[in-house]
Amino acid sequence: MENALLIGLSRQMVLERQLDVIANNVANVNANGFKADKQLFEEYLSSGAHEDNFPSASRKVSFVQDRGTVRDASQGGMQHTGNTLDVAISGDGFLTVQTAAGERYTRDGSLHMNNLGQLVTVAGDPVLGTAGPIVFQQTDHDIAISPDGTVTVIEGTNRTDSIRGKLRLASFADPQQVQKQGSNLYAAVGGATPQQDTKSTVEQGYLEKSNVSAVGEMSRMVEVMRSYTQVANMLQVQSDLRKNAIEKLADVPA
Repeated sequence: MENALLIGLSRQMVLERQLDVIANNVANVNANGFKADKQLFEEYLSSGAHEDNFPSASRKVSFVQDRGTVRDASQGGMQHTGNTLDVAISGDGFLTVQTAAGERYTRDGSLHMNNLGQLVTVAGDPVLGTAGPIVFQQTDHDIAISPDGTVTVIEGTNRTDSIRGKLRLASFADPQQVQKQGSNLYAAVGGATPQQDTKSTVEQGYLEKSNVSAVGEMSRMVEVMRSYTQVANMLQVQSDLRKNAIEKLADVPA
């Protein structure tokens, strides 16, 4: 009975963690460029029975172990906005931004211009180009962003074409090497080194939407909750059996 209780408890702990991951996905279903998370599980075998009347193959107790989460890096859908400074990345690249904590990376291309003329994210972090922050002048208009990330403008009344910079697109050998930091930002961890991305392209006037399937995540949530209830019922049955056994053992015949 003790083994059954421990196995059920390990399963409930994993289900609780899985529910947290699903809830976070659902909460970010409308976040631009958000990538869904999924859990990794592993069987953990522990020796629980040692009596000689148990065959050696039956002595191992199988627990479920939460190994962590893996990010679904698949492309999200493209939404046309028509906004000049909105950009969507087709490919595995990230926009590079400068934050108070250092350089970070994002797929959220909802950009705008601050009062200093800098190209910034929704949070106000400057978007970095290959030569530093991208800055516009007051006389700039007709902003164009080419597929390779080059930002050009028509300057002043002379209708002169000028380049204001080129978006620094970064990619990583392993997409799992970037870790979510909140606010739709990622940080390179574990010695990961960003590489210049020459394969991804930029689409002006579009935003990449979240790759979370709302229907799929809600179905998973219902499935997890049902599994949790089933395990709870099993544990209650085991507890009742143990209680009855103790009561009968304590019932001394007159």
